[in-house]
Amino acid sequence: MITPGALEGVRVADFSRVLAAPYATMLMADLGAEVIKVERPDGGDETRAWGPPWSDEGESTYFLSVNRNKTSRVLDLRSPHDREVALELVAGCDVVMENFRSGTMERLGLGYEELSERHPGLVYCSVTGFGSGAGADLPGYDLVAQAVGGLMSVTGSADSGPMKSGVALVDIVTGLHATIGVLAALRHRDRTGEGQLVEVNLLSSVLSAMSNQASTHAVTGAVPQAMGNLHPSIAPYEVLATADRPVAIAAANDKLFGLLAQAVGRPELADDPRFGSNADRVAHRAVLAAELEDALAGHGADHWFDVLSAQGVPCGPINDLGQAFDLARRLDLDPVREVPSAAGGSVATIANPISLSRTPAAYRTAPPPFVPRSGS
Repeated sequence: MITPGALEGVRVADFSRVLAAPYATMLMADLGAEVIKVERPDGGDETRAWGPPWSDEGESTYFLSVNRNKTSRVLDLRSPHDREVALELVAGCDVVMENFRSGTMERLGLGYEELSERHPGLVYCSVTGFGSGAGADLPGYDLVAQAVGGLMSVTGSADSGPMKSGVALVDIVTGLHATIGVLAALRHRDRTGEGQLVEVNLLSSVLSAMSNQASTHAVTGAVPQAMGNLHPSIAPYEVLATADRPVAIAAANDKLFGLLAQAVGRPELADDPRFGSNADRVAHRAVLAAELEDALAGHGADHWFDVLSAQGVPCGPINDLGQAFDLARRLDLDPVREVPSAAGGSVATIANPISLSRTPAAYRTAPPPFVPRSGS
């Protein structure tokens, strides 16, 4: 039996595609909202074609990653008839989500101003690359946002040059911001009856997500540089070699550093004036790393994970995704769920990371298959 979700009764007209906004609407669907995904006739959401890899049923694993618990409706928004159908759909919804280039929905007669006049309680979320001002005409994709937003400049090392994140991190963060914005707007509407426009964009999201690095520049004017696996303000907070594979160690304060020194059999390091405070350790990070790696060389990463964790020192080996899933299972985090598919089987999906004691996330349906309209 599926418990009614926290967003039960909320209906979302989802005109979005690709990743950021679909991730947001999937999170809302997991929490009980009814999400109707509107797709174009010529193949639907473009991520349906983003493969390999493909599932056993021939579906893109990329599309499957952000579209569970939704239904799909094929509409050609260039068609007057289908635009009327879209307007009827919106009339029965609490939320509109869209991530077209700025101005597109307005040209289609589906912009915020027009829809809010008809439906004052509507929450309308617009996800763009660079906002609705001077950057409105710029197309936005995660790779570009990582590049121009500074994230690539602090990722990688001096030797590697700028590097993108291994996942579309800016899209995901932007999707989270969109979800938070919609929930805040729904809360306001519940109190006042007033809907509103929620706007999020990739560039603002990546600048916010860069937190301490962005704050460094805003406060001091300094421009952070790529430091590989080092941290600009903490040591040891890095990846260190062991007898087999590397281990990440985050001894972020004096107490943790003392515990680390004891655990690796080098208690004298905690009394060394070069390492007496975090600032001292940052100033002598190369010497400290050499001392620690000498101590870690006697055993492998899994050994040190067990030993250091037992002492309360945050650490972990550099896992591949298979090892990461295995760890989550060992920790009873149940990272993969099976969702019924339209073909009669099931599809593996990644668990929603939000745990709610009374209204937990539900895994009702797999992402919808694309069903072309006759004649389309």
